Amino acid sequence: MESVEMTTISLKRHLPSEDLSIEDAKKQKLSENDFTDKSAKKLQETVIQSEKAIVTESVAEAALAKAEEDDGTEDELLEGEPDDPESFADMMKHGLTELDVGITKFVSSHEGFSGILKERYSDFVVHEIGKDGKIIYLNDLSVPADDEDPPEGIYSVLSEEEKKSLEDLQLLKNKESNVAIEVVDDSKEKRTIIHQAVKGLFPGLETKTEDRDGKKYIIAYHAAGKKALSNPRKHSWPKSRGSFCHFVMYKENKDTMDAINVLSKFLRVKPNIFSYMGTKDKRAITVQAIAVLKITAQRLAHLNKCLMNFKLGNFSYQKNPLKLGELQGNHFTVVLRNITGTDEQVEQAMTSLRDIGFINYYGMQRFGTTAVPTYQVGRAILQSDWNEMIDLILKPRPGAEKGYLVECREEWAKTKNPDAALQKLSVKRCVEGQLLRGLVKYGLKNIVTAFGIIPRNNRLMYIHSYQSYVWNNMVSKRIEEYGLKVVPGDLVLKGASAIEIDESNIHDYTIHDVVMPLPGFDVIYPKHKIAKAYEEMLAADKLDIKNMRHRVKDYSLAGAYRKILIRPQDVSWEVVAYDDPKIPLVRSDVEKLDGKPLPVFNTEGKYRALKMEFSLPSSTYATMAIREVLKMDTSIKNQTQLNTVWLR
Repeated sequence: MESVEMTTISLKRHLPSEDLSIEDAKKQKLSENDFTDKSAKKLQETVIQSEKAIVTESVAEAALAKAEEDDGTEDELLEGEPDDPESFADMMKHGLTELDVGITKFVSSHEGFSGILKERYSDFVVHEIGKDGKIIYLNDLSVPADDEDPPEGIYSVLSEEEKKSLEDLQLLKNKESNVAIEVVDDSKEKRTIIHQAVKGLFPGLETKTEDRDGKKYIIAYHAAGKKALSNPRKHSWPKSRGSFCHFVMYKENKDTMDAINVLSKFLRVKPNIFSYMGTKDKRAITVQAIAVLKITAQRLAHLNKCLMNFKLGNFSYQKNPLKLGELQGNHFTVVLRNITGTDEQVEQAMTSLRDIGFINYYGMQRFGTTAVPTYQVGRAILQSDWNEMIDLILKPRPGAEKGYLVECREEWAKTKNPDAALQKLSVKRCVEGQLLRGLVKYGLKNIVTAFGIIPRNNRLMYIHSYQSYVWNNMVSKRIEEYGLKVVPGDLVLKGASAIEIDESNIHDYTIHDVVMPLPGFDVIYPKHKIAKAYEEMLAADKLDIKNMRHRVKDYSLAGAYRKILIRPQDVSWEVVAYDDPKIPLVRSDVEKLDGKPLPVFNTEGKYRALKMEFSLPSSTYATMAIREVLKMDTSIKNQTQLNTVWLR
């Protein structure tokens, strides 16, 4: 969920003059954003048409990789949520508030104000920061010169009609299993050029030469058939070239795994040959580094002609893949529209963010978006209360959900029959479906084994959610008790280990050095009042802080340390005026490549927006930085109660 997270959020203070009913507010908001809905729907229909034949699938290895990434996106579990904005808003009435998960304190003294975050997905732009500390941009679409690649001029050998037939074949749109191209003025050289042109322009297609009625034809077909996915060809890759093609992927309104699945289908390869440093949220414009095994830059560059909502560039060949966690962080460009704060309030808020920072809370999406928080499931696992764990995941819950989930939950509550409940699920890849399949296979007396059918990292999300819940509550107590001063008994990191601050070294550290532990068997706790608070909180949950090992090894918690305050880097901001809510207020990398001019802002306008930029390390949440600026509860439940419509 990584610092990139959240659906559309209106962070809006409730004023007496705004006493609309929720239904009226929904209608008003939907009317104001009609352009957003229509354009998004049209865009979605276009994407669906272009990808319909591709049949994007989730791949186990890719899902695991996504789950392992701990930069704030780790928090998504595959639970069903309604697509309709009104149903989603209704469901969120029963969700969590920040208070429920220990998010209670601010560090700045300025007065808060309202603003709308992610009114348009282009209002939230994320660029990865590579391991070299440099922000990653898409700014070069050229293909590196390579003697092994066919020259661009060969593609003129194919007619427009032949290209259309080959494209349909590539996307599995035509009924035929191959396309035959007659070789006019036959020669070996001419046939070679056609072979190269087809393979270069249409990745995933292979070619062969056939004689038909005394004429030579080049036959194009799918390398591995319609269903199988091919592995990269091992013997056609030059030894002098690095085995991995690194590139920058720019994407709009699509999450990382969806994008990689689309690339893999176009290229007819397995998704697990792609690697990346972190996953990125859907509702944003994001720019990130990707590496792929033994696919040429030329093949990737040709995908730009048929991809919707993403662009590939900055190609290079390297010896090694990318690894999860290698990124140093993310750089954010965020637009908060229709702000109510004065210029003085904005100046105070942003200066505080730059100079002091924000409390490094785990954001709301860490704890799930339904009436049953993920930390409650995690707590049941740690307590070895397996029946409670199952019930929390499967029981009926208040608020709107997709119909098949409602029926499944009702069946479970009525019969406790996993097979009967599973039959009610039309989509079985969600967590509920995975758990029920496990219970059908192993029985209700083997719950631990049945639960194990869910991928390991998805199971661990529940436990990590509980650790985060404890950490949030404890850091709030620490701030309440001692404020922003360093006190004896606080902890700081020395290498990978934590050491205690005492009177002899207290002046060597600031509040920005102080860490607090996530509970586990391999951490130490502060040597002041907060240690007792940790012990009491876990004891109230029937857990022993001195024994965090679990009889199921996967659920033994080692613990970790987390800084209590984060001071963003590269902070800048401006307040801009605008009249038309449809105009973009940020110029994207693709718009820069296309030479589109910077947006021109009026000195006077109907609305005001705060445009801010900042960089955050991995595992921190941009929403918590924005919370500190606005002084608002970022939970979806709170915004729904403030007559806010949430457009997903």
